[in-house]
Amino acid sequence: MSQTSDSYLDTWMSREALAEAMIPVIGRLYRENNVVTSIHGRSLVNKSTMSILKAHRFARRISTTELPLEETAPILNTLAQLNLGAAAIDIARLNQKFKSDGGDLTLEEFLLLELADLVGKRGADDRTSTDVVLYGFGRIGRLLARLLIEKAGGGHGLRLRAIVVRRGSENDLAKRASLLRRDSVHGPFEGTIKVDTETNTITANGVQIQVIYSDNPATIDYTAFCIENALVVDNTGRWRDAEGLSQHLQSKGVSRVLLTAPGKGGLKNIVHGINHGTILDEDTIVSAASCTTNAITPVLKAINDQFGVVHGHVETVHSFTNDQNLIDNFHKGDRRGRSAALNMVITETGAARAVSKALPELEGRLTGSSIRVPTPDVSLAVLNLSLAASTTKDEVNNYLREMSLYSDLREQIDYIDSPEVVSTDFVGSRRTGIVDGLSTISNNKNLVLYVWYDNEFGYSCQVVRVMEEMAGVNLPSFPLEEAAVPLHALTV
Repeated sequence: MSQTSDSYLDTWMSREALAEAMIPVIGRLYRENNVVTSIHGRSLVNKSTMSILKAHRFARRISTTELPLEETAPILNTLAQLNLGAAAIDIARLNQKFKSDGGDLTLEEFLLLELADLVGKRGADDRTSTDVVLYGFGRIGRLLARLLIEKAGGGHGLRLRAIVVRRGSENDLAKRASLLRRDSVHGPFEGTIKVDTETNTITANGVQIQVIYSDNPATIDYTAFCIENALVVDNTGRWRDAEGLSQHLQSKGVSRVLLTAPGKGGLKNIVHGINHGTILDEDTIVSAASCTTNAITPVLKAINDQFGVVHGHVETVHSFTNDQNLIDNFHKGDRRGRSAALNMVITETGAARAVSKALPELEGRLTGSSIRVPTPDVSLAVLNLSLAASTTKDEVNNYLREMSLYSDLREQIDYIDSPEVVSTDFVGSRRTGIVDGLSTISNNKNLVLYVWYDNEFGYSCQVVRVMEEMAGVNLPSFPLEEAAVPLHALTV
């Protein structure tokens, strides 16, 4: 017997009530225990009722069915009673593991075993706090600020302490705060922002950010603001090599530097998920590569591992950036002087060559070029690849879909097969590259992939992941990939 319209509404309202009841539990776990909860990597912290419902619906991409709130709500409520230490806990995967491995155990018994390392440690966090300074406060700098404020939690991990800018006007502080509060592409800041002109600080959701005015990275005394051993994130792009960026290390209170642009010379170009494990304690200056390199490298690695990439060409259809002119005017770069708002502009890109810095096995196998187009954000990379092994469209798509859900690259690669999506649908994506499955073209050993990416926000998420790696502040993740012994064989 089919449901009536009233019964559909009743079911919806019941699910809404469950989601609403989850919000304070998620909040307490975050504030009191430093526990970040998620559903298949989608964070639940500070999310609305509707966002929680959407996260549960997303789960159907993994298990073919929507994740029942009737199953996740008891998990959250039990977690809240276990006095947990700091961790990142995926309740969807925890639920899957309980159903597959729990055997005759009750939910509480299962969670006590699975989270034994955390139980009774109430908020204990072994991570050391790392002071962060954003040198520059442009498009990437402000998005990094939003992400760092979002992750502030109980003050452990990465702590945004200061931004460094050149004074632009008498009311510079108010203008900086306004740009953080409002964004034409990414929408309003989620929270409250206060400005204190006497102390030159911006306080966002309780995070006090010192605004420092300087145009010399080598002469700032950060210790005067109680900032020590800071990680400076240079998002100005003014210096790209070790010599230029080492100026930051001359300032008091700085220990390491991260560049949010492709590094030159011998700098390590890090694409998180690919070569972040190569960061050593002695690496005081590191590059997070470019937005395009971060978008295409994970997908290229996945394809190369499975089918082998003989050679290929990468064409990026890239949103315009601040270095272009709104109206025709002089520009030192070729063609970039022409109006970004009115033209498609062919330009160079080093992203394809830069892939080999993170993925050496593709050295010399890729070429690349770029077309800047009149959109403010979200770009599209077209990967035209010659493969070592023949394949089909379905085989490639199924493989990349699986990679986006279960592999070590699931934070980087996403997959979609909707016939209706356009670029604005990917604004705010936290994945670095989203494979458009319906656009895939495969002809034996010739493969064409279309990969969307939010060249601002998706890239900023990758930068934060590199920062966490450099600072060694990653939370332990649960559930564990494999239990040491079958859980149903254990007893409490």
